[in-house]
Amino acid sequence: MYISTSDELRDFCDKIRGARVVAVDTEFLREKTYRPLLCLIQVGTKDQIGAVDPLLVDDLTPLAEVFADESVTKVFHACGQDLEAIYDTMGVICKPVFDTQVAAAFLGMRQQTSYAAVVEGYCNVHLPKAESLTDWSHRPLDPEQLVYAEDDVRYLPAIYDAMIDKLVRKDRLSWVEPEMAALTELSRVRKDPREAYLKLRRSNSLTRRQLAIAREVCAWREETASKRNVPKKWIVSDEVLVEVCRRAPKNVQSLRKIRGTEQLSAKDGAALVEAVAAGERVPASECPSHEKHYHATTEIESVVDLMYALVRLVSEQSGVAAQLIATRDDLAGFIRDRKSSPLLVGWRKELVGDKLVQLLEGETGLTVREGRVEFI
Repeated sequence: MYISTSDELRDFCDKIRGARVVAVDTEFLREKTYRPLLCLIQVGTKDQIGAVDPLLVDDLTPLAEVFADESVTKVFHACGQDLEAIYDTMGVICKPVFDTQVAAAFLGMRQQTSYAAVVEGYCNVHLPKAESLTDWSHRPLDPEQLVYAEDDVRYLPAIYDAMIDKLVRKDRLSWVEPEMAALTELSRVRKDPREAYLKLRRSNSLTRRQLAIAREVCAWREETASKRNVPKKWIVSDEVLVEVCRRAPKNVQSLRKIRGTEQLSAKDGAALVEAVAAGERVPASECPSHEKHYHATTEIESVVDLMYALVRLVSEQSGVAAQLIATRDDLAGFIRDRKSSPLLVGWRKELVGDKLVQLLEGETGLTVREGRVEFI
């Protein structure tokens, strides 16, 4: 069902309102905008599938109410960008959610397995990807595009039921639920301009004072791009911002000496210089610092290698993806400070944390039998 009017949307939402599970996917573009341009919202239950056109529907309130209803589980596959697009367009956080990509990693598939692989594994259906590079903002949409889009939710309700059944039988539902809840935290779907500097490329050589400047200039760029709804790199590039942080120009004339600032208007140049000044005014004690990276010795690397072998063995035995259990950085952090390690909390403690403690204390070990790693 292609839904292009507010009346059609109200009727569709009335039909699905009683469903306990609603599958959701989105199609959006963001190459030329700051916020994702939401072009299509696919919504499905066991009995109904609708492709909602947010470019044509004037009032998305009925759908927003469904998404905000906490008695309805919203099922996605790899939901991160979908949740952001829905929040930016409709101002609503979908909760609770169930992400089949996350669940698959607990059920014997790799951590970032594709939707097509999940559908093939659970429904024995091979999905074509002929429309994967479609310009979803172009109208009208043809029937082939709509079928392709609807396929992205068609199988999710059945996959959800099958996954829940498996998780319950394996006694892993309590493992998955906190991971799903974390996906809908506000910090995941709403950008904080004051934290944009944390993603500034090539900033690892900046001093703490320069990082304070980076926090201000990146926040200015983020807010400016948001107001104009253009990609932030169209305002000024990361490379240029890093150089601005290093030189800390006091006026527009000094700013113009930095290559790449010529595209800035006089007003933007002045605003950027003021952001630099704001960073200069931050008290020394309040300047941010780089996240400390631990440089392991050869001996520590060898211990991490052994620990990761244990993690891979546990992954093989449990069917939980190794990268979901622990990364090498997690293991290095475990060596440095066990008390603050996430590997000794919740399901990770149950699955691998206690075994890692035993390994490091010499109470267990690994060996090779018939070409396979096993616990001693």
